[in-house]
Amino acid sequence: MACYFEWEMGRPLFITFEGLDGSGKSTHLRRARRWFVEAGMPVIETQEPGGTPLGKAIREVFLDPAWTSLDGTVETLMVFASRRQHLLEVIEPAIESGSYVLCDRFTDSTYAYQGYGRGVSQALLRRADELATGGRTPDRTLLFDLPAEVARRRGHSPSRQLRDGGIDRLDSEDLAFYERVRRGYLALAERSPERFFLIDSSGSLDDTEGNVRRALADLIPSLETVR
Repeated sequence: MACYFEWEMGRPLFITFEGLDGSGKSTHLRRARRWFVEAGMPVIETQEPGGTPLGKAIREVFLDPAWTSLDGTVETLMVFASRRQHLLEVIEPAIESGSYVLCDRFTDSTYAYQGYGRGVSQALLRRADELATGGRTPDRTLLFDLPAEVARRRGHSPSRQLRDGGIDRLDSEDLAFYERVRRGYLALAERSPERFFLIDSSGSLDDTEGNVRRALADLIPSLETVR
């Protein structure tokens, strides 16, 4: 996917990392943060839901397998409550202070998971987004894409379960859910090609890292030499 970005040189950006659970987005966000730090550029790493004490509390409930029957609208209201506090407390202050913000998920996740995955209406999502964020969108979004069955298999791997303490509520969804979410993400990227950078994450970690480097090379002058 061709992407064309217009941004003011030196202005810190709000950059989101999106994709299915198991796509590798979180791993590569941490690597990207290291590149910014090694280049001497101010940066913070954060996530959704989460990023604040309130957000972390919501995240625990949101992902708890005990709550298997949560309605999609309830999920939507939970993540937007976390998101508003996240914007007010972390994201906007960081950008105003001159830091880049690398965020693991933002509103695109809600459109993909609750909209396409759960069937929550686009109209309801837009209303909730306007109320919670004023329609705030990232400056750049890296979408980590791979087949749904591969993402689900990775999400159920023993190493991930050991790291995360088991399978969370969304990890346990069936393949059809993963496929709907993936279709949602690709539709969002198709509608906003000026913001999205599609990252093929179906290959090795090194292959995916190369794609991420290319997606951020215009921001980090020394990226080709960063290890």
